[in-house]
Amino acid sequence: MISRHRRAVGIVLALHSAAAVVGLAPPWLLGTIVDRVTEGAGVASVDRLALAIAGCVLVSALLSRYAQYAGHRFGERAVAELREEFVSRTLGLPVSVVERAGAGDLATRSSVDVAMVGTTVRDVVPTIVIAVVQLTLLFGAVFLLHPLLGLAALAGLPSIVAVTRWYLRRASPAYLTEGAASAELTETLTTTAEGARTVEALRLTGDRIRHGTSRITRVWQARRATLALRTVFFSVVEASYPLPVALVLLVGGYLLSRDIVSLGAVVAAALYLQQAIEPMDRLLQWTEQAQRGFASYARVLGVGMVPPEPPGRTATSQGERLVVRGARFSYAGGPDVLHGIDLEVQPGERLAVVGPSGAGKSTLARLLAGIDAPRQGVVSIGGCPVTDLDPAERRRRIALVTQEHHVFIGSVRDNLSFAAPDASDEQMRSALISVGADWFAGLPDDLDTQLGDGARQLGAAEAQQLALARLVLADPHTLILDEATAALDPTTARRTERALAAVLVGRTVIAIAHRLNTAHDADRVAVLADGRITEIGSHDDLVAADGAYAALWHSWHSQADERPR
Repeated sequence: MISRHRRAVGIVLALHSAAAVVGLAPPWLLGTIVDRVTEGAGVASVDRLALAIAGCVLVSALLSRYAQYAGHRFGERAVAELREEFVSRTLGLPVSVVERAGAGDLATRSSVDVAMVGTTVRDVVPTIVIAVVQLTLLFGAVFLLHPLLGLAALAGLPSIVAVTRWYLRRASPAYLTEGAASAELTETLTTTAEGARTVEALRLTGDRIRHGTSRITRVWQARRATLALRTVFFSVVEASYPLPVALVLLVGGYLLSRDIVSLGAVVAAALYLQQAIEPMDRLLQWTEQAQRGFASYARVLGVGMVPPEPPGRTATSQGERLVVRGARFSYAGGPDVLHGIDLEVQPGERLAVVGPSGAGKSTLARLLAGIDAPRQGVVSIGGCPVTDLDPAERRRRIALVTQEHHVFIGSVRDNLSFAAPDASDEQMRSALISVGADWFAGLPDDLDTQLGDGARQLGAAEAQQLALARLVLADPHTLILDEATAALDPTTARRTERALAAVLVGRTVIAIAHRLNTAHDADRVAVLADGRITEIGSHDDLVAADGAYAALWHSWHSQADERPR
């Protein structure tokens, strides 16, 4: 970041260095006043030196002011670039990585960590560099007054260096642990807030409070650990400050008694050391802050170190036939969720995948969409492995819509244009009508109606219809619906499914079905149980076979008949 702004950094360092050099003059001038008075100089001589001191203080203050101004401008530009890079890197992550990381972790990195890096770039790094320059000049000035005074001035450094080395070895891992604990707490609070209604419905309040308390405890323990490091660090440092001043006065008194140095030189040396306390404090305090900043920087850069979604080795495939051969898949080294899946879906076919919860239906949908790759076997479209397609090409041809949906802050038009940036207003309205979004007609500003916090709030069913309208605009050839109408009431869901069926004529549709009327309307039905396809065929054939699907159908049909009408 600094290398991209060499000129700005050079200006900041030059201004701060000039301010530090000018700041060396007042103690020397004050020592000169002492010597002149001792020698019997008059008031006019003292007044001239006093005016010189005032002038140096004014120039130093002006240089420092403009140095800080330039430093803040540089810092804000650098942080703006960092935020843009972070967003680009995050959007370039594979979907599976984003899901594993969680919203809380990414939110913490993009807010707390980026802000901490901003403070580090804007304030910490320049402060540390300038403090080092100032200390070098101040100790150098004491040495110029007399080498023995210079050696006495170094008396406090051994303890400061020792405790700083001890602190730095432990600080970085401690602050990384603190950052990770804070991310876990943010994730817990976010998921609990988003699922508040579920928590209340299932009476999980006590469990979520205990879970949140455990995360708060981890943050508390992590912060106590870093506080313990700071307590030792600052205590030793503060105790080291008086030692060099006292030693310089003792050595200076001895040299003065031997007429080796003047009284003004001893006074100037003591003032230089007193003046050195402030940059030394800044250096050590900001060194502690730098540990936080570099730990946050590591977390921000960590997003960029995750390999982006591969560009794909094959740009196109021949045909639209979707084939799965011997596919096995497991999550994070766990047991296999899918066991040797074999499946063929012809272009334009409508396939329904049914089965009990935990059978692997959603996992199969992710493999078909290319979000995850099988551990063994292959998933191909037109003879080309799905994961070998360029991501943009894959998403253009294969779309996965789940029961999870998101409404972006912005207008209805903004939310729809994500799927088709070139779509006209009429096409957007047609897409909403095609999925049965009757609520659209009542919007006050048509497509310009604002959605999200502080504006028009969409219910779960409305948001899901908006997601389906995006799908219509995206116009993929192969469509995977993973319980995409789950948030809709049965009547609305049925109407939406019929509307979609008319819109998606000629396209390949794979529907993960929780309502078996979807399976009834499909060309074929695949029954998934324990990660294996146990039956496949048309609805009528499977009902006639009187197997697992027939049992599901009869059970669901009898429950549907018992529902109040």
